[in-house]
Amino acid sequence: MTDLTGAVWRKSTRSGDNGGDCVEVADNLPGLVAVRDSKDATGPVLTFTSSDWTGFVNAINRNRLR
Repeated sequence: MTDLTGAVWRKSTRSGDNGGDCVEVADNLPGLVAVRDSKDATGPVLTFTSSDWTGFVNAINRNRLR
């Protein structure tokens, strides 16, 4: 199990405070990015290597995921 004790969680600035479907990301951990559902802060967390996360975000930005 990954230790997320020092994780600093953030939501997109495009997310409103309306309780919508949002994710939170913690990218302050060495070599790791953690993602969770903002509505369930104590629920499950997905973890990615930093390079895998960067590739995922780049693919989204280039509209390559369908």
